[in-house]
Amino acid sequence: MKRTAKIKTIAMSDNVGLYSILFEPNQETEFRRFLSKFKDNSTLNKDYQAIINAIDRIIANGALERYFRPEGKMNDNLAALSIDSRRLRLYCLRISDQILIMGNGGEKNTRTYEECAELSGYVMDLQKFDELLKQAQEEGDISIERNLITGIEETSFEL
Repeated sequence: MKRTAKIKTIAMSDNVGLYSILFEPNQETEFRRFLSKFKDNSTLNKDYQAIINAIDRIIANGALERYFRPEGKMNDNLAALSIDSRRLRLYCLRISDQILIMGNGGEKNTRTYEECAELSGYVMDLQKFDELLKQAQEEGDISIERNLITGIEETSFEL
């Protein structure tokens, strides 16, 4: 079953543009769904706060490579926000130091994300979206300049 996705702007600073995927007909982006899922979870509160603090650092300094752990394949932009405890994962597409597309995530209770259906699903969505984003850029439907993805708000993607 194909799903339609759009990109929504989450935050802008001089250093970075933060975006997230919205699967229609949902009203919340994947990042907002992640926040809603874990904001009141007392067991993972420390991890949740570490992720929020990392996002604040990203807004201030940019989506620098040192804030992320590469995930996925060599040729994609998939990364997980790197925090100390390693229990809670937020998966993202780190396009550059100035562009970050945040997805969803969850608690990692397995050795790899592939062993968890929920996490694997989030990763596969982002990997497919990464391919479609590259294709849209090649076709000139969108363009990336510094911290801005021009044309992204009007573009729909079929995953």
